[in-house]
Amino acid sequence: MKMYQTLRSGIFFAALSTFLATLGMAANSVIDEPYRLDTGLESRTISFENPTGERGAAGKAASNLGPGRKGSPAIDFKPAQTVTLCDITGPGTIRHIWFTVQQEPEILRSLVIRGYWEGQKHPSIECPLGDFMGFAHGKVMPYSSAAHSVGPSAGMNLWLPMPFTRQARFTLSNEGSKNTLLFYYIDYTLKDKHPKNIGRLHVLFRRENPTTLKKDFEILPQRKCQGRFVGSVIGIRSLDTKHWWGEGEVKVFLDGDREHPTICGTGSEDYVGLSWGIQQVQFPYQGCSLNQKEFVSMYRWHLPDPIYWQFWCPLRQRDSGRHSATQDRMPG
Repeated sequence: MKMYQTLRSGIFFAALSTFLATLGMAANSVIDEPYRLDTGLESRTISFENPTGERGAAGKAASNLGPGRKGSPAIDFKPAQTVTLCDITGPGTIRHIWFTVQQEPEILRSLVIRGYWEGQKHPSIECPLGDFMGFAHGKVMPYSSAAHSVGPSAGMNLWLPMPFTRQARFTLSNEGSKNTLLFYYIDYTLKDKHPKNIGRLHVLFRRENPTTLKKDFEILPQRKCQGRFVGSVIGIRSLDTKHWWGEGEVKVFLDGDREHPTICGTGSEDYVGLSWGIQQVQFPYQGCSLNQKEFVSMYRWHLPDPIYWQFWCPLRQRDSGRHSATQDRMPG
């Protein structure tokens, strides 16, 4: 599979973070059947208060407020520092991630999150923190979707379930020049019974600054294994205020498509479910969280309308920037 966007005008800033995902039944039953008590799952949370998620090990640190009261809620995260957010032995499912840091675009773009599944040495997730948590340009705007919710003070949440069978390891690196306070939670379950072909979340971040006139912007490079395109967050900065940037259509090349795609849209704003230009509105599966001063951040989640591929495929988009996600099959 591959995905492109054709550019009507190439004078854009472009960023892409792609989520590729195949979500299993075990991950969804917690939401679909909230009354069930016989799941056999164990609930855990990792934070600076309990960095291993060990049972009965949270709230041990003390502060001037007393024992177990905000003894270790955050760290002063310094430039060139890398912290391990979690290193969990599975099987399990990450259910929710929450972060908050200072609300500065430089910080939200220079903190880089990486995720590793099943002991792999290379990351399946590599993305600036702000884009991973649902918004482009490092510009905090309160909004909610089926995948993210963001508060006005940079309380950032990600709700996509992330199953794993043997190991889940996440790191965060400060690749910028500024210190920031860093708070986080990772909420997860253990003892999940995943099928052998369960998908793992993969996230790609791509940018072009500027994009090239009349050249397709590649949202998702070719994938050669079974997977599902979950969605994208798209960041655009229009440098040509005289022309409308949004006429390029999304093209999705699936399982052997070469000259022509299987899926082709009608325009950038149409891809995110809007029309006749872009409007700053938000809905569960599509919308635009930022449309101010030539900066745009919009999103599209293919949860009720999945895009599957079986062998190899191209995802193309003719726009400028995207934060997107997929989940690919890995050996169990």
